Amino acid sequence: MNDASPGEPRTVFLKDYKAPSFRILTTALHFDLDTVTTVRAELHIQRVGLHKDPLRLDGEALQLTALRLDGAELVTSAYSLDEQGLSVTSVPDDFMLTVETRIKPEENSELSGLYKTAHNFCTQCEAEGFRRITYYLDRPDVLSRFTTTIDADREHFPVLLSNGNLIEEVDLGKGRHRAVWEDPLPKPSYLFALVAGPLQSIEDKFKTCSGRNVSLHIYTEAHNISKCEHAMTSLKNAMAWDETQYGREYDLDRYMIVAVDDFNMGAMENKGLNVFNTQYVLADPETASDSDYQGIEGVIGHEYFHNWSGNRVTCRDWFQLSLKEGFTVFRDQQFSADMGSPGVKRIHDVNILRTHQFREDAGPMAHPVRPQSYQEINNFYTTTVYNKGAEVVRMLYHLLGAEGFRKGTDLYFEKFDGQAVTTDDFVDALEQANNVELHQFRRWYDQAGTPLVELRSEYDASAQTYTLHAKQSCAATPGQADKQPFQIPIAIALLGSEGVHIPLTFATQIPERTVLNLRQAEQSFTFENIPERPVPSVFRGFSAPVKFELDLSRKEWFFLMVHDTDPFARWEAAQHMAIEVLLGMIEQLQQQGTATVPEDYIKAYADLLNSDLEDAAFHAEILTLPSETYIAEFMPVIDPEAIHAARQQLRVALAEALHEEYSQHYQDCNDTGPYRNDAASIAKRSLKNTCLAYLAQRQGSASITLISYQFETANNMTDTIAALSLLCDLGGPTRDHALQTFYKKWSQDALVVNKWLRVQAASTQADTLERIQGLITHPAFNIRNPNKVRALFGTFAHGNSLRFHESSGKAYHWLAEQVLQLDKLNPQIAARLVSAFNHWRRYDDHRQSLIRKELEKILSTAELSPDVREITSKSLGPK
Repeated sequence: MNDASPGEPRTVFLKDYKAPSFRILTTALHFDLDTVTTVRAELHIQRVGLHKDPLRLDGEALQLTALRLDGAELVTSAYSLDEQGLSVTSVPDDFMLTVETRIKPEENSELSGLYKTAHNFCTQCEAEGFRRITYYLDRPDVLSRFTTTIDADREHFPVLLSNGNLIEEVDLGKGRHRAVWEDPLPKPSYLFALVAGPLQSIEDKFKTCSGRNVSLHIYTEAHNISKCEHAMTSLKNAMAWDETQYGREYDLDRYMIVAVDDFNMGAMENKGLNVFNTQYVLADPETASDSDYQGIEGVIGHEYFHNWSGNRVTCRDWFQLSLKEGFTVFRDQQFSADMGSPGVKRIHDVNILRTHQFREDAGPMAHPVRPQSYQEINNFYTTTVYNKGAEVVRMLYHLLGAEGFRKGTDLYFEKFDGQAVTTDDFVDALEQANNVELHQFRRWYDQAGTPLVELRSEYDASAQTYTLHAKQSCAATPGQADKQPFQIPIAIALLGSEGVHIPLTFATQIPERTVLNLRQAEQSFTFENIPERPVPSVFRGFSAPVKFELDLSRKEWFFLMVHDTDPFARWEAAQHMAIEVLLGMIEQLQQQGTATVPEDYIKAYADLLNSDLEDAAFHAEILTLPSETYIAEFMPVIDPEAIHAARQQLRVALAEALHEEYSQHYQDCNDTGPYRNDAASIAKRSLKNTCLAYLAQRQGSASITLISYQFETANNMTDTIAALSLLCDLGGPTRDHALQTFYKKWSQDALVVNKWLRVQAASTQADTLERIQGLITHPAFNIRNPNKVRALFGTFAHGNSLRFHESSGKAYHWLAEQVLQLDKLNPQIAARLVSAFNHWRRYDDHRQSLIRKELEKILSTAELSPDVREITSKSLGPK
């Protein structure tokens, strides 16, 4: 840790990690919940080792009212307080410390620690929120057994929840009551949870593989109780899946989920008491879209899987965050793939990685999966830690195979149960279980950036050998100028002229599977007995998080679009061709002001549209053009207007040429029966609404009539919101009428209103910013609610490139003002917003000048939070 001068940001370094000097064996908490809440913590603390260091406890925004050592009140000269914590000068080797504090949850707009949300008390302690409740060793490598006593007014807070098992309920008289919870398993403070309020619940049971009955509870406010069934079904599916796929059984007698409106994250895996954003619990056909249903299933699974990959085995320090998050994202991706369409799920995951994480790797906040330093840990809950971390685990799965990976994870869970460990411990377990060496592979945890793999093929007809030459490189990232070669698994198949896979034998010593193990900067792989020049299908299933270039002709890419049997590889071929066409059109627009659409692309796309694909969801994905954000990644200087114009022109050309085909698919998929959220029904709606989006590109009243009819007659939110989004993009009186109708119907449902905010923020109409400015004062919006900020501000800044990057710079100035206002309320949310400026150097000089001005204004603001200061300063770079 550096010695920062007053007012300067503090930097924490992985290299400075030291094991704790003390451990806390037991933690007994007593909460007296009120406007001013009192917290008494009784801590059994032991010294670790022979040192005589003073005791240092973390603490923020606390009022200390009492401090006792082994029952004796400490005089003020025996301890010292500062803004970061409490130090006790001299303590014995084994002692009881009693700490009493006062806090004001209703004033806690940061939503970290104990806070008030609507009528409920709630906690969020990851990463460093517990120190806002009491003074404590608030670090993940200090595990303690917790007992929690909660006293509160019975009328206003009839439900009192915490981790573990309920061991006592007491009527205290005078309208107050008490609940006592005991968690039998040691946990770090970041996994502590408390919820109190006028909640209702649905209940169910799950019988584990060993025959134990686990009581399941989902709590929410009374008016939402009917929307919890899908979450409960998802929970039971996740519990069964984890037993089957990983051999992991739940360990307590009770599992609880609480849904709250005000939450900085999606959900939190607190031991036995998960706190969820309502967005990832509540669903019914009228109010939730198909993507909502799928999101709920995935997040429910993710937090449940954390019970082992994060709770039973936790991370030693926050640099190891991906140990739990990357591994658990991989597990929830596997689960969701098994519950639905594996190919489509993989495409969705890759899209997130390419659109968001690759940009992060190429920007000022680039960092390894295991960062080496941070100023504010909340800024490192990133797509690199989560999504790239999951890809790193997936590569291990590819390299070891399903059986070998399971052997390794079994050993990991058994060896480190109840411990706080590192990513090295995880890889060590996989090595030990499979008797393999993964030293080079560890570079994925320590080197930032997205590797580029260049592939060149060579066919020798006389020898019937085919050689694939591979070359890898990785661009410099902040603090890492030179990169060592990665270990990269390349899943591969060779297709013959009829689209049939050619059996593979090897001339060089490489694994007898179709996963090539690229370990050198340049490496060649030769295949024997290849009777004709094949078309290679590489990185099947996206077997590594890399960018790759392959020396295929236009004809060969079209061939893969039609014949590849791997869903990702086939989709990738379609994306590659679309990118090639769009970049050509963008260049034409920039140089000539007009562009033409290649006829061979229209023909190849028509073949895709007319192909008889069994999976309608995959059909929808392969027909969808790359996003404007992804297209921008291929441009040295991003031109938002040209990107939008080219993509729009291509969509119009496809709509005009293939109108009848789109119409036929739309009608074939238009199920007018009752809503079903099974995989087949979701797939049909996906294809139907993809076709509707193309039909909307045709000029004329017929398109508006069709979209309006779907909006007015839809019996589910998926079709309703798809039509409303299209109407918002078309603009005019029809848009305004639809928005008014929608809001009038759903104004009392917060999650649906968030959709209403989101579609307006995503509109490409010229008046989008003005509409957003007007919505800030609308009853539907509340700047203190993270979901609403993400829906309105986040969608616009991160997802509407055309209007956010409008050349006048009005949107830049507007966002800077919102960041500064939010920073005073909720720095975590403000930091996520300011990151929309991170890639300012990728734009033209005019836009760079405008964004730099706003960043400098933000950075010069007095009392700026560490969250926003870190991102802003790194974005601007050294002075």
